[in-house]
Amino acid sequence: MVLANLRKIWNPELFQGKKTYKNYFEGWYFKLVDTAEAHILAVIPGISLGKDKENSHAFIQVFNGKTGDFEYFTFPVAAFIPSSRNFAVTIGKNQFSTASLTVDLDQSGQSIRGELHFENVISYPKRFFAPGLMGWGSFVPFMQCKHGIVSMNHTLRGTLEIDGEQIAFDNGKGYIEKDWGHSFPSSYIWMQSNHFTDEGISFMLALARIPWLHTNFSGFAGLLRYNGRFYTFATYAGARITQFEKTERNLVRITLEDRHFKADIEAIQGRVWALKSPHEGTMTHNTFESLTSTINLKVYEKTSGGNRLLFEDRGRNAGLEIMDDTDELFHDLTK
Repeated sequence: MVLANLRKIWNPELFQGKKTYKNYFEGWYFKLVDTAEAHILAVIPGISLGKDKENSHAFIQVFNGKTGDFEYFTFPVAAFIPSSRNFAVTIGKNQFSTASLTVDLDQSGQSIRGELHFENVISYPKRFFAPGLMGWGSFVPFMQCKHGIVSMNHTLRGTLEIDGEQIAFDNGKGYIEKDWGHSFPSSYIWMQSNHFTDEGISFMLALARIPWLHTNFSGFAGLLRYNGRFYTFATYAGARITQFEKTERNLVRITLEDRHFKADIEAIQGRVWALKSPHEGTMTHNTFESLTSTINLKVYEKTSGGNRLLFEDRGRNAGLEIMDDTDELFHDLTK
C-alpha cells in the first residue's frame, strides 16, 4: 500500500484517487491547437465522485476556445478505467494517454470523433523530492487541490471530426496538465502558452489560495522552458512575487524573482467562456477561461553587473483564468 501510494506521488500523471472515494475529482486537460491556429480545443476527461452514487459520474468536457462551443459528456463511473502502470485512461470508447487520444462522442446533437497522436513530448522534469510541479508539496496530504504537468509541449498528428467538419491537426501543438482533489481553490490565477515566436518556449504559471487543515496559504508555481532548459519559479523553491497588478479589464502583471532570475509577466485575457469545475468532488461550479489570451514575457538573468535580458517574447493562444473576484489572492501575495 505504501509503495503503491509513493509510486503515484512520484508519477503524478497517473490516476491518484480511487473510484470508491467520496467528494473527490480528478481530471486531465488536453489543449489542442491546429497548425493554422484556427482551431483551439480543450478536451478534459475526468471523474467526479460526490457523496453517493447518484452524484458521481465520469465525464469528458470539450471546449472550443475560438467559438465558445461547449459540451459536457457524462458516463457511468464504471466506464472510467485508469491504468495503474502508466498514464492511460479509458472512458467508454474514448482513450487518453501521454502518447495519444481517441474520442468517439455524440450527445445532444454534438459529436466529436477521431484520433490524435502526440510526438516530441516534453515531459515535466521530475526530481526525487520534486516529482511534480508542486515540489515537496507533492508529498503533503489533505490538500484541497493539487496540480501537475504531463507535457509542456508536443506535436500533434491526426484529424478530428467535429459536428461533421474534418479538422486536421497535423503539425499542430498540444499541452497536457491535470488537477485532483476535492475542490478548485477559492481564488486562483492560471495561465499557459506554448505559442511564442521562439517555438522552443513554453510557459505556465498557477497562483492559488488553498485551505489546508485549519488554515489557508497562498502560493505559486511556474515553469518555463527556454533554449532546451527548464526554469522553475515557485514558492517552495524560494521564489517571490515582487510585483502583482490586476485590473478590471482582465489584465494581470506579475514579476517573479529568485536568486538567479527575474520574470516580468503581462497576461491579457481574451474572451472568456464558462467550463464546469469541481466543488466537493461534484462538477457543480464554473470556471471562466479564455484560450485566446496573450502572455508578454521578459526573463532576465541576475548578474554581478545587473539584470541581463535573456529573452522577450509574446505567447499567443494562451489559456488564462482569473478567478480572484474578492482579491484575496492578490492581498495574500502582496503583503
